[in-house]
Amino acid sequence: MAASAARATSTVHATSPHRPPSTVLAGARVVLPTGTVDNGRVVVEGTRIAADAPADAPVRDLSGHWVVPGFVDIHNHGGGGASFTSGSAEDVLHGVLTHRRHGTTTLVASTVTGDMAFLAHRAGFLAELVQQGDLAGIHFEGPFISPCRKGAHSEELLRDPDPAEVRKLIDAAHGTAKMVTLATELPGGIDSVRLLADHGVIAAIGHTDATYEQTREAIDAGATVATHLFNAMPALGHRAPGPIAALLEDERVTVELINDGTHLHPAALELAFRSAGAGRVAFITDAMDAAGFGDGRYQLGPLEVEVKDGVARLVEGDSIAGSTLTLDTAFKRAVTVDHIPVEDVVAAISANPAKLLGVYDRVGSLEPGKDADLVVLDADFTLRGVMRHGAWVVDPALG
Repeated sequence: MAASAARATSTVHATSPHRPPSTVLAGARVVLPTGTVDNGRVVVEGTRIAADAPADAPVRDLSGHWVVPGFVDIHNHGGGGASFTSGSAEDVLHGVLTHRRHGTTTLVASTVTGDMAFLAHRAGFLAELVQQGDLAGIHFEGPFISPCRKGAHSEELLRDPDPAEVRKLIDAAHGTAKMVTLATELPGGIDSVRLLADHGVIAAIGHTDATYEQTREAIDAGATVATHLFNAMPALGHRAPGPIAALLEDERVTVELINDGTHLHPAALELAFRSAGAGRVAFITDAMDAAGFGDGRYQLGPLEVEVKDGVARLVEGDSIAGSTLTLDTAFKRAVTVDHIPVEDVVAAISANPAKLLGVYDRVGSLEPGKDADLVVLDADFTLRGVMRHGAWVVDPALG
């Protein structure tokens, strides 16, 4: 949205019977691609953001609040007690709504390692929800990952990234596959990266035991994302810098970060922002069923997970098993604990992931013509409202 669209304008347009209903959100601090506008306004016309409003459009006073773009999560396994890998359509939609209530207006469903036939079938099932507009795409995390860095994935189901098998999963998704996480150092890894790049699917390096040099080769082949940087990969070393150094230094790579206070030390988060820059960071949840639901026992694919005090770990092996994070919590922590500028957080949680998905023309910023997807935060950065496609999912008046 141009700055003029976030402030009162002198041009008045009469109400037209052909024009959808308009609402003006006024008085808030509005974060635009060009910066923050104090006492700004956002005009919502039907399902989209507009540059101006009719003279008689109702005004919603949001003084003392922030208005930011709706959040975009490119790596999410479930929430609200529902799994995207195994739940029914009703379950998946419940999980989507759970995250939507926490500000995520655009969500990619992530699967976990499973039998190839099951994953192909699941891809076809999730593809229908993408085509309905409930999901923004599918992310396959596994089975093409390293047993040395398997995390919460079943080792007996892991396999090398054979390009033919990678192609089967892409085809099964009927054009809705957005990303595949690979340990690119495994046999077939580089060829699979090239295959994904040729088909317009993001090749993400993750759950990897690659060296610095092997990671560089994968990036040159077309890999553009680091799956949850720092986690499930060798640590940064002064003689063997490993994948972290290669992923941080290359301008072609966007790095995912899980900002829940468990997966990353604040210093690691700061290192990523300083090294990659705010334009190359994407906040993700890597959420599993327990997100927005609570402690207890859960299934993550074939593995049992126990969630205690909000931290998910495998019952056998004690590895961290995804997160219970929602993006509103990640946003608040980034500003209030990590002291990252609000504009940089908005880039990491909205604009950058939208650009990765190729949907920045519709979502990821508050600009005329884009979907009216937005989040209202109070002065303490606690979520108070969520709008998606012009309708309140969480009404600020009701909290």
